[in-house]
Amino acid sequence: MKRTGLAVTLLFVCLALSIVAQTPQERVDLDALYKIKDEGLNRSQVMNTMSYLTDVYGGRLTGSPQIKAAADWTKSKLSEWELANVHLETWGPFGRGWSNEKFWATAISPSGTFPLIAYPKAWTPGTNGPLQGDVVAVQINNEQDFDKFRGQLRGKYVMIAPARDVSPEFQAPGHRYTDDELTALYNQPVQPPRGRGGQRGGGNQQNFNQLRQKFFIDEGVIATIEPSQGSGGTVFVQSGGGRNTSDPPAPAQVVMAVEHYGRISRMLEKKIPVRLEMDIENRFYDQDMNSFNIIAEIPGTDRADELVMLGAHFDSWHTGTGATDNAAGSAVMMEAMRILKATHVRMRRTIRLGLWTGEEEGLLGSRAYVTEHFADRADMKLKPEHGKFSGYFNLDNGTGAIRGIYLQGNEAASPIFQAWMQPLKNLGMTTLTIRNTGGTDHLSFDAVGLPGFQFIQDPVEYDTRTHHSNMDVFERIQPVDLMKDAVIVASFAYDTANRDEKLPRKPLPQAQPQRGANPSR
Repeated sequence: MKRTGLAVTLLFVCLALSIVAQTPQERVDLDALYKIKDEGLNRSQVMNTMSYLTDVYGGRLTGSPQIKAAADWTKSKLSEWELANVHLETWGPFGRGWSNEKFWATAISPSGTFPLIAYPKAWTPGTNGPLQGDVVAVQINNEQDFDKFRGQLRGKYVMIAPARDVSPEFQAPGHRYTDDELTALYNQPVQPPRGRGGQRGGGNQQNFNQLRQKFFIDEGVIATIEPSQGSGGTVFVQSGGGRNTSDPPAPAQVVMAVEHYGRISRMLEKKIPVRLEMDIENRFYDQDMNSFNIIAEIPGTDRADELVMLGAHFDSWHTGTGATDNAAGSAVMMEAMRILKATHVRMRRTIRLGLWTGEEEGLLGSRAYVTEHFADRADMKLKPEHGKFSGYFNLDNGTGAIRGIYLQGNEAASPIFQAWMQPLKNLGMTTLTIRNTGGTDHLSFDAVGLPGFQFIQDPVEYDTRTHHSNMDVFERIQPVDLMKDAVIVASFAYDTANRDEKLPRKPLPQAQPQRGANPSR
């Protein structure tokens, strides 16, 4: 029996060794990695790039003069770094451009005046000069409420939501992943079966909101005002009007810091009159309805017709300077390309950079690019470049250090990335998760069956303070994190470019009928 057991054990060992021997081992070029780390950690230019994109050019709303000026600078910088095929690739139509040229707001009460922290919503009109008006609190929740306020709102500033309580911040808004959180992120999520709930009334709510906006315009309000979701002076602002000339008109709309909104609301409750004076100068641009993506390359050698892509979205909202969302991702991807070019490491496949616009309005730029070059997800008819594509890597979760990568359900990529991550663990990259993550441009590639991946990043203050807010500025950036991120991205690009085989793919998805743009996150 002992001999039989020993024989069985030896048989299993031999079979295991045979399987291991037949499994190709991922090669990691440590000499190239040394050069990448040396360049990226000792001669980094990522923060200089960050400062130009944020401090000099500011918020980069798609279609605005600011994003066009930032793109011209970026093209010049990429050309200075001797990248090839640097150009803007047009897509569209996107719709009208928009920018806020001037804004100030002051409250006037019997006890004195005080300045206000507030911002206009994108694609809304201005006031055509400074205007004073009384403030009224108006809550219209259904069509029957229109009659309560009809004829009472002309020339007034209208507060359209109740004031809310503000909780103290007992926990710091900044956060890095703990080991336990990374372990939990690693595990395969399993969703319970969904019940047969009724259909949501999203369409009805949208129709009602349009009716309410029309009511405010017909009544002649100066502007509507609502409280920010943030606190401590953080104001989260996106859009309030349509980009297309055929969209329904919108009134001037302002989002105010919750603390200032609350003060005015409490004064009104005490029957103390408050007047506001605002000067909102917003401008629309309808000469060119198209937008663009910024493209640049490092040509490959013996497999130059095959492609690896790095990308991040270049656009932002308008209240801050778009630092963590997403000048950080754009600057890191630019820096990764600079590192690869400066180190003169040999790459077999071509590496292409894509900096996308229109991401904030629904991944529009990257989707347009994928449709033009690889496949239209509406019919899944593959173009020749689809078969030459190896992989796409995206960065768009703020300023935080890269801690791993989302496999997006691609199990076959796991052992490959595990090998590549091994020498990067001393930079903090330790975690692979099979999970999907949404809301950014890798989804455009994944939607047509191309390997698209988003890196896992420490959240830092992304969701709590900077994402789509007036606090999304250069000071919230963590320089060391971005330096390490650029090294990791450059390493993954190098490994993908030099691997004998292209990255493995999931089965091709089915065609998806066009359903319009989904908002990003």
